[in-house]
Amino acid sequence: MRLPRYTLLALALALAVVAGPLSAATVDERLQGFDEWVESIMKESKVPGLGVAIVEDGKTVFARGYGWRNVEEELPVTPDTLFAIGSNTKSFTATLLAMQVDDGALTWTDPVRNVVPEFRLHDPAATKEMTAADLLTHRSGLPRHDSYWYAAGKSRADLLAGLHHLEPSASFRGRYQYQNLMFMTAGIVSERIGGKSWEELVRERILTPLGIERATFSVIRMQEDEDFSYGYTADEEIERLPFRNIDAIGPAGSINMSARDLATYVQFHIAYGKVGDKQLLKEASARYMQLPQMVMTGPLQARLQNGPEIGDPSYGLGLMVSSYRGRKHVSHGGGIDGFISAMEWLPDEKIGVVALSNTTYSGTVPSLVVRNAFDRMLGLEPIDWAERTRKQIAEAEEKAEEAKKKDLAAAVPDTEPSHPLADHAGEYEHPGYGKSTVRLKDDGLVVEVTGVEFPLQHYHYDVWMVPYDLPGGSPGADRGGAKVRFDYGNDGKINVVYLPLEPSIPPIRFDRAAD
Repeated sequence: MRLPRYTLLALALALAVVAGPLSAATVDERLQGFDEWVESIMKESKVPGLGVAIVEDGKTVFARGYGWRNVEEELPVTPDTLFAIGSNTKSFTATLLAMQVDDGALTWTDPVRNVVPEFRLHDPAATKEMTAADLLTHRSGLPRHDSYWYAAGKSRADLLAGLHHLEPSASFRGRYQYQNLMFMTAGIVSERIGGKSWEELVRERILTPLGIERATFSVIRMQEDEDFSYGYTADEEIERLPFRNIDAIGPAGSINMSARDLATYVQFHIAYGKVGDKQLLKEASARYMQLPQMVMTGPLQARLQNGPEIGDPSYGLGLMVSSYRGRKHVSHGGGIDGFISAMEWLPDEKIGVVALSNTTYSGTVPSLVVRNAFDRMLGLEPIDWAERTRKQIAEAEEKAEEAKKKDLAAAVPDTEPSHPLADHAGEYEHPGYGKSTVRLKDDGLVVEVTGVEFPLQHYHYDVWMVPYDLPGGSPGADRGGAKVRFDYGNDGKINVVYLPLEPSIPPIRFDRAAD
């Protein structure tokens, strides 16, 4: 017997209700070839190890390790290998403050000085008006000033006390400028409200409720775990890097975590603060974190947006907000010595991807892995993001080489310093950055500042520069050619050195220390 056409249609619809969309592909089908692609991009970019995890519709559907967490002993990466996640920590700090807002202990518009009376910046208006929301959206007016904390060995309290000595490069709330020290301050705000350390509060209010037990807040503690990764760099050869202890700046970037656990955290935000049947963070607060607060501008924005498929990025609260191929896209990245990470999600599609790598040599790989995974999970034709990135890097390197040649050609030839080299040696001071030391070494000058030493190369007259071929891992390696200038008083003695520690402002003045 032949069934009427409308009966066949009704039967098909009924089967679709029972079995789901007839055209839906399984995760394995959508990710076919993904492993091979990941391994190829790792090989090309000299990435020793990578942890990847994917969540969809409320559960982790993929978790895998690639390569080595310990190259020397050939110990493999697993989905549970601990990596430093760097600035992805910032969203944990923002989440903690959002929970305290939910408690009624804080509002987003409360001045920071209401909670931390000693908070003080160079700009009086910023000191008076800075709020918790300002701390989390990079609009303080301060540039990065990373040399102030990066290797200085100062405590969290010491860093807070010296903030007012740091020169701003924009007006308060004038424009977006990525700033780690304000997230450290946000962590201090949470401590004052919660009566415990930032570390204790994050574990108590976020990690433990999410079932995340092995995350650590220090690379020292991370090494006590049986499954952790070392960090590496690679130029000609892959080399292990020493761990960078950044406990003092912890709320901005010190968490260490596995891909599987970070995916659990991402799922928490996809669900707008809900874990199972429990609402840990109010939905309104979770959504507020994922709303644009500050338009992003500058080099980071240019790197993020390398195609028409990527929307103009904004910064929310500890998160970046954009669009990916027509879909709302929330993300953050992180980087610290030997580690680069990416966590990203498409909230409307309920898909999230994290990628953790153990090298700083090729910082784009985690984001490339995430985008490739998105394309596959969405059933879209994958974009060759790797090729676009190769072109972007090649163009940047070409421009850098042109700028280098132009800079070297601008030096006035056949000039000499006004004083013998020995007259430059000595200790110099800045009220915020502390002491710097100039020494004679190998018939030249070296400067030690904030715990790191770098050589100087004579440019012209009393101007020196950071060599372009400075080995990686030293300050100035990413800004070769930055100028150092010495000055002298009416008595003829050299008494000032200007150091290029923050590229967005003029070199910072250090005065010769009193005997």
